[in-house]
Amino acid sequence: MTTAVAHPAAADAVNALAGTGGHLMPAAALSSLAGVDADDWARFAAHWNELTLDTYMADNGTYRFRRYGQFELDSAAEELTLLAHAPYRQEADINTLNGGIERLFDPLTDSFADDPLLRSVLVRLGRIFSAIDGTTSWNVKLHPYRISASVDQKGQPAPEGRHRDGVTFITSLMIGRANVTGGESGVYTDEGEHLLTTTLSEPGDLLLGDDRRTLHSVTPVQPVDPERAAHRDVLVIAYTAR
Repeated sequence: MTTAVAHPAAADAVNALAGTGGHLMPAAALSSLAGVDADDWARFAAHWNELTLDTYMADNGTYRFRRYGQFELDSAAEELTLLAHAPYRQEADINTLNGGIERLFDPLTDSFADDPLLRSVLVRLGRIFSAIDGTTSWNVKLHPYRISASVDQKGQPAPEGRHRDGVTFITSLMIGRANVTGGESGVYTDEGEHLLTTTLSEPGDLLLGDDRRTLHSVTPVQPVDPERAAHRDVLVIAYTAR
């Protein structure tokens, strides 16, 4: 076993992903695995205040704010390399709403890309996925999202509905929720069998899935108090074996 997989939280993730293909890692478990604490999560969450409006939404929604970037990861050597910024593309058969075009989002800020919490999480997850897949070379795409909600517009974390992302492993990391209800995540087999339902709520709650064998969805979010700002912040991380 590698050091990461020897950790109970990592071992549980490996077993679940190799089995059903879906797994929820609670915040306390991820924090222990990554060696971070509440102060680290609070610092990391501040990056979400620097996201910019996604202007590519085919449903004309103005509820999604984001940035985008990608790394190359050698999980054996624990080496992360930030790649040159480039457009993001998914084909239409994968993303029926926004696929089929190149979308040029604003890049990750330097402080985001260099954040020690981010780098620890990416390396630890890479070692979990290497224990399942057998490869140590990964392309890692990062999608920090803020989904806003108001009385005039529900926030849609997954406006394309139940879907996969066309990668090897997909994760959704809770960063924070402010004045919202909803946002229930579901994981399903290709045949529609329900594997897992959860509402990510604590900073560090992490939903992992084998994207080759499962589909996932997230229900809309709306304000609890219509007079106050409302949003759901997550980091979606996609690992593709090289």
